[in-house]
Amino acid sequence: MAVDFHTLVQTLTSFAPTKVPLRTAPWEDAVDWLIDHGVGPLAAYNVEYRLIGTGVPAWARDRLWSVYQGLVNDNVMKLVNFKRSIDPLEGRRLAVLGAASFAEALYPHVAFRPVADIELLLAPADVAPLAGFLRRAQFKPEGEVDGAQLLSDGRTQLVLRTDLAPGISGAQVLGRARALRMYGPSAFRLELEDALLAQLARLLRVGFSAPLIEWVDVRELVTGAAATGGDYSRALDVPSFTARAQELGLLRAAWCALGLVGHYFPSAQVAAEAARPALPADLSRTLDALVVEPLWVLAPTPLPALGAEALSTLRAR
Repeated sequence: MAVDFHTLVQTLTSFAPTKVPLRTAPWEDAVDWLIDHGVGPLAAYNVEYRLIGTGVPAWARDRLWSVYQGLVNDNVMKLVNFKRSIDPLEGRRLAVLGAASFAEALYPHVAFRPVADIELLLAPADVAPLAGFLRRAQFKPEGEVDGAQLLSDGRTQLVLRTDLAPGISGAQVLGRARALRMYGPSAFRLELEDALLAQLARLLRVGFSAPLIEWVDVRELVTGAAATGGDYSRALDVPSFTARAQELGLLRAAWCALGLVGHYFPSAQVAAEAARPALPADLSRTLDALVVEPLWVLAPTPLPALGAEALSTLRAR
């Protein structure tokens, strides 16, 4: 029986894929989609090392592997450049968000998680001093996006955020963050529960229209990053996560995102369902109809955009 698109994606994005016959899988549809969704490097590694003998076409293996090789160098360059730039800074509190934090904390190899830019969460009063400090490393202002200040040295882009999303303060999660000494005395990493909430806020900012790699991040956070043995390799404290989600107004986002992750990645279904917050039955049905069901199917098509009613309902507190 031929492997369908969804099953192919699940297999290629697993950290421990099960070998199944893949010769007749829909590779023509899948390869560019995987690359566009940021999971091409992970798929490439699985094809090259873990799915030998499953019939992967040579052209698909070669295309994916070329992406993997390019990303290894790109990620290392960006992260080393960031470390050199920020390491001398003392007396500040900067939480590294998203890909730059997740690449080594959630993924078995830093090349599995593309780092497009480096996001930092910091207090509003620290934005101008940090921008001034980074001028010595040739970082210059590049404008704003979604209320965040952009800096770039022509190689690495920094995104300086003072909140998790519009109307969702980052002060509490920043205050709970733990030292991330690999980047210097002013670098911090969010606690596991807060990192999951920050990722939900990130999805909320883009109306859940996010590449699959962002959902892999959620998968690894909710399941406790078992593949790495790092800072996030522990069970999620569900009561703490739920209480914090309520404080930040992210219960609806949590309900929808965890429902989708459990469907996209069956290996995460038990953990995702256990972390899904309890909501009134009528509200959960509404969210499922407006948000979850339109995003239910992984298909080789452009990401569907949620309608205005769905976004309004999702973002309401």
